[in-house]
Amino acid sequence: MMQFGSTLSAHNLNLSQARRASFSFKNYTSPLNPLTRTPSSCSYSAAASVSSQTISRKPSSISTEATRLHLSNLDKLLQTQPPPKTQLDPQPDLENYKDQNTGSVENRGKGLLEGLNLARLWPQVKAAEEMSPRHLNRLQRLLSKTGEYSPRNNLGTRWREYHGSNNWAGLLDPLDQNLRREVVRYGEFIQAAYHSFHSNPAMSAEEAQLPRHVALPDRSYKVTKSLYATSSIGLPDWVDDVAPDLGWMTQRSSWIGYVAVCDDKREISRMGRRDIVIALRGTSTCLEWAENLRAQLIQMPSTEGGEQAQAKVECGFLSLYKTRGEHVPSLSESVVEEVKRLMEQYKGETLSITVTGHSLGAAIALLVGDELKTCAEEMPSVAVFSFGGPRVGNRGFTKRMDDKNVKVLRIVNSQDVITRVPGIFIGEGVLEEKLKNAKVGGFVDMIDRNMPLAYTHVGTELRVDTKMSPYLKPNADVACCHDLEAYLHLVDGFLASNCPFRENAKRSLVRLLQDQGSNVKKLYTSKANNLTRLKLEREGLQMASCLPSPSS
Repeated sequence: MMQFGSTLSAHNLNLSQARRASFSFKNYTSPLNPLTRTPSSCSYSAAASVSSQTISRKPSSISTEATRLHLSNLDKLLQTQPPPKTQLDPQPDLENYKDQNTGSVENRGKGLLEGLNLARLWPQVKAAEEMSPRHLNRLQRLLSKTGEYSPRNNLGTRWREYHGSNNWAGLLDPLDQNLRREVVRYGEFIQAAYHSFHSNPAMSAEEAQLPRHVALPDRSYKVTKSLYATSSIGLPDWVDDVAPDLGWMTQRSSWIGYVAVCDDKREISRMGRRDIVIALRGTSTCLEWAENLRAQLIQMPSTEGGEQAQAKVECGFLSLYKTRGEHVPSLSESVVEEVKRLMEQYKGETLSITVTGHSLGAAIALLVGDELKTCAEEMPSVAVFSFGGPRVGNRGFTKRMDDKNVKVLRIVNSQDVITRVPGIFIGEGVLEEKLKNAKVGGFVDMIDRNMPLAYTHVGTELRVDTKMSPYLKPNADVACCHDLEAYLHLVDGFLASNCPFRENAKRSLVRLLQDQGSNVKKLYTSKANNLTRLKLEREGLQMASCLPSPSS
């Protein structure tokens, strides 16, 4: 019991004791903790008790009015309002996002943290400043000029599986690490075709006689043939007068790709065969765009009967493939001639033919695969790796490819609209199956024969999604979703359809930032700029325009 001075009036003594009685130490918590703060009445009682202790030490000359004023000031001081509680976002469902490789608690915890809206929790702090040192080190590694290379496993006797002998069954979801590397590698052959064309888009009659120099991503291959596509559309002469500097944009024949062959014994041993690659770029000239718009289906020449006789493909794609140029043969003639020559040169060896293309190149790659499979006896395995390819033909063309045993792996971004054209209403997928099951198969066949846009896709699908990448904006624009580098970035980070982007992805982000910087999240662009600027200042170097791929 606390002792009070005898000079304190009885009235004040009774007031102090009454207020002290309402105070409970058991219920009192620190006012510094806003989450456990007691109601204001408790604060008032605490103030009264504290004041009573203070009063006991005051001289008897202090009046009752001064004591009441002192208590009132303390009460105002202690009655501070707690800050409003911030509503957190609902906890993300992590059950379906377990990393199949590690499944560690660390990964699940990381997913929980990424599910929180940090900008709402700390609005005054930029989200870019919330990256941990671990994230910064990872980003710095992905921005490094020195690529981190994936191991080249020996494919040995399994090479036919990776070339589609079983339609890649059991290798796509989850994605086999060897197949991932092969897909990225073939995509980089297409990037080399883009780079070679844009470095010198104009074509001369003299150049057409010699193979163009191509900086291949894989030095174990060598280029043996340049390929040219010619449009059957002619532009009026006044176009050249109006825009003389854009001659290459309106030229009828353009360099579209190349044929290369593996020429390294160690790589041949690793792959289990000698590989012949045909790489084709996408649309780049005005006339190629014009051919893309010729979407009507036309009959393919065929010596077969039945459904193969109904095989039709897009008019514009077939035109670019079959039309001869003024100084160059048609793309069809060039490919068949070169493949036959290489088969004769390496007769007796185990060979494979891989046709790879992006966008328009992916469409033409199907026509190349279709023709090569029957251009000679005892043809080796033919596989097509297409990136962001549009539909090419109808169901008859799909049946024709299946009968010829041409293996097709289509890499598709769910956000890429190009993979959903041309074609309307039906032609593939769930709707067609439902119509068949509903006993209206004859109606489907009738539409397939008579509808000019009854397209369908060919082959096996590997589906990726822009929204799975932690670096790209979920609302990335159409160009980004169709961009080849974005495709390779997504494939490199793909684990499975029910898994997040893999943490140990090795592909550099430099080219993605250069080509699609506006579609990369600001969280990473700001950090990338700071890290890159710091690195260049330290080394006194300039950023390279083309980096070696970390997946090579």
